Amino acid sequence: MAAPVGTFVVLAFMVVLSTVNGAGNTLVLLDNMAMKETHSIFFKSLADRGYELTFKTADDSSLKLVSYGEFLYEHLVIFSPSVYEFGGNIDVAAITNFIDGGGNVLVAASSDIGEPLRDLGGECGIEFDEEKTAVIDHLNYDTADEGQHTLIVAKPSDMIDAKTITGEKSSSPILFRGVGMTADPDNPLVLDILHASSTAYSFFPDEKITEYPHAVGKNTLLVAALQARNNARVVFSGSVDLFSDDFFQSSVQIAAPGSKKFPVSGNQNLAIALSQWVFKEHGVLRVGQVKHHKVGEKTPPAAYTVEDEVEFSIVIEKLSNGKWIPFDGDDVQLEFVRIDPFVRTTLKRKGDRYHTQFTLPDVYGVFQFKVDYNRIEYTHLYSSTQVSVRPLQHIQFERFIPCAYPYYASAFSMIAGVFVFSLVYLHHRDERKEKAE
Repeated sequence: MAAPVGTFVVLAFMVVLSTVNGAGNTLVLLDNMAMKETHSIFFKSLADRGYELTFKTADDSSLKLVSYGEFLYEHLVIFSPSVYEFGGNIDVAAITNFIDGGGNVLVAASSDIGEPLRDLGGECGIEFDEEKTAVIDHLNYDTADEGQHTLIVAKPSDMIDAKTITGEKSSSPILFRGVGMTADPDNPLVLDILHASSTAYSFFPDEKITEYPHAVGKNTLLVAALQARNNARVVFSGSVDLFSDDFFQSSVQIAAPGSKKFPVSGNQNLAIALSQWVFKEHGVLRVGQVKHHKVGEKTPPAAYTVEDEVEFSIVIEKLSNGKWIPFDGDDVQLEFVRIDPFVRTTLKRKGDRYHTQFTLPDVYGVFQFKVDYNRIEYTHLYSSTQVSVRPLQHIQFERFIPCAYPYYASAFSMIAGVFVFSLVYLHHRDERKEKAE
């Protein structure tokens, strides 16, 4: 029995290790198997980081994401922009259920985009332009463009300022050829990762513009993302070519006199950074140990008393290169809540913990120490610890309080007055007795 037990321990360790590293089973849906070669650098980067890739065509009749109520994959890559109907048991509803279950999805489209990807984008707050349209920029297109000005150049300054998502920004611009997107302005979960320049627009390259384009200027999104409320992540790219070996290794030069030529594009750095973020290798936070107690003590009481001096501390860690390290942030706040916050204060980092000290309000009831940290780049972090706050006991109240001094004075003056009156009255009564005798 020793050997099987040891085997189970090793397997459990491997499962935990793969979870920490963010790797896992990944289903890759392609238009055709030739894309394994045209996008080999990107897929190799995933395999090198520990992902177990399963390649299938998007219309494969054996496709399924769920078996006996369990998800078969942790991540999904859709590099099949022209698919008109997914095969097997996969459809838009199945993919949205996969996202609702915590799965992460990377989607790359093109000008040949089919209805399923447009519907999936709509479910996530992203609207793709029509089929056969493309992002066009007559001022910022590459010298290798074939005349339609659809091979556009996006500057690093057009990316979101979040290096956890886009990686370290390089000076090399991004090559893009594909369909444009717009984001739902009322959806706070959607992130604009890369947008086109102010001179770009989305329309049919071979047609005269007779109506207002779907997207114009910086409202034209090239790459967008969604982080759901359950921390599942979805990245949409309007260009599947953005992840191709050709674009990774291509030089970039805007077709304008005197423009600088870059020996290699920034596509590979951006693509790898996006995959690391969407598959939760980066930007993942978790709550560690939470402590709270009265100042000068080390253990929490059964119940606090109003106006107690309280210390609170929490450990917050982030995932970095497969290891959990202390999170370094200066905007983490604590709220002391009873329906509404009574205290809100910023936590200060002290060693590997975030710490604060404050006075409880003069209100009793059931409260919560609540840390609700929601920032771009990172998963939503939430911690709630419930405590009771009781009123003062009868032996804890002050015996003499300054605001009652007038009443104390009136009471003592009355006592003094009665005493003086008694002395005077008794003295005069004795005198009357003497005279009477």
